[in-house]
Amino acid sequence: MSEYFDRTADKTYTKVYKAETPDILAAFAAFDQAVFAPEGRAIPLKYRELIALAVGITTQCVYCIDGHSQNAVKAGATEAELAEAAWVATAIRAGGGYAHGRLAFKLADDARPDHQH
Repeated sequence: MSEYFDRTADKTYTKVYKAETPDILAAFAAFDQAVFAPEGRAIPLKYRELIALAVGITTQCVYCIDGHSQNAVKAGATEAELAEAAWVATAIRAGGGYAHGRLAFKLADDARPDHQH
């Protein structure tokens, strides 16, 4: 995962967004700032950052993990909270495999000669 991740160099490619789609980049930046505004939200910033971290772990987005783990700590998250967020992400990802396994059994029934709808 770290072979392609270079925090400093990768950010230089933002220039492509700025040059080609500045309106969309500005809208995304405003949206992101609203979602992660320090004040004025029902869910405190620390918990929003922990949610974002767990989603980043689940989607295996190294950039999300990088930014949101640091932002969570800056917002007051403890190491124990980071660990639990990682375990929540792990449980959800594993649970998805379990649930999709049941779907595979269901879909396999369609291939059985005796299956009737």
